Amino acid sequence: MWLTVVLAAVVGYLLGAIPFGYLVGKAWGVDVRRYGSGRTGGTNVWRATGQVLPPLLSGLGDVAKGVAAVLIGRLLLGSELAAALAGAAAVAGHNWSVMLGWRGGAGGATAAAALIALSPLAGVIVVPTAAAIIYISRFASLGTFTVGVGGLVAVTALAAMAPIGHPWQHVIYAVGAAVSVSLALRPNFKRLAEGTERRITLW
Repeated sequence: MWLTVVLAAVVGYLLGAIPFGYLVGKAWGVDVRRYGSGRTGGTNVWRATGQVLPPLLSGLGDVAKGVAAVLIGRLLLGSELAAALAGAAAVAGHNWSVMLGWRGGAGGATAAAALIALSPLAGVIVVPTAAAIIYISRFASLGTFTVGVGGLVAVTALAAMAPIGHPWQHVIYAVGAAVSVSLALRPNFKRLAEGTERRITLW
């Protein structure tokens, strides 16, 4: 069991550490780490390239690795605990990628995708809420925070709804994702408090 747990965490982390935003940016001739927040998430890819296609490709990659981590844990390693740990590790890998010197993104897309793959009901509740918050506020950081902390609230509530509750192992994922997202967003919290946080200006 412990070998499975360790393997799930390692596989999830390595999947999450694939820096799609950085790779897409390089394909467009820019190093996204030198622009905006310096992160590799879709929002900063958009700021760095000034185009729509690169952040879409980057976002799809970030979504894919969150889903893949959960499915590998569940289908190949055979347990919800492995799925939860792999999903949480994927978010951590995205935020602190060993391939980029422990730099990365804030984990919103990867966390949202892993949440949906792990618990579709929680995802249906949390992800549209986060999207609405981004649309209304135009702060990507608030939506990302909603995915992390809202996912923890939703998953915990569903796990507590005996006898039809979700597996308690999902809470492990939600705690890990919430911590990773919150730590990564510390600079954003500071800018929000100072009134200097960047807004999304697509609309």
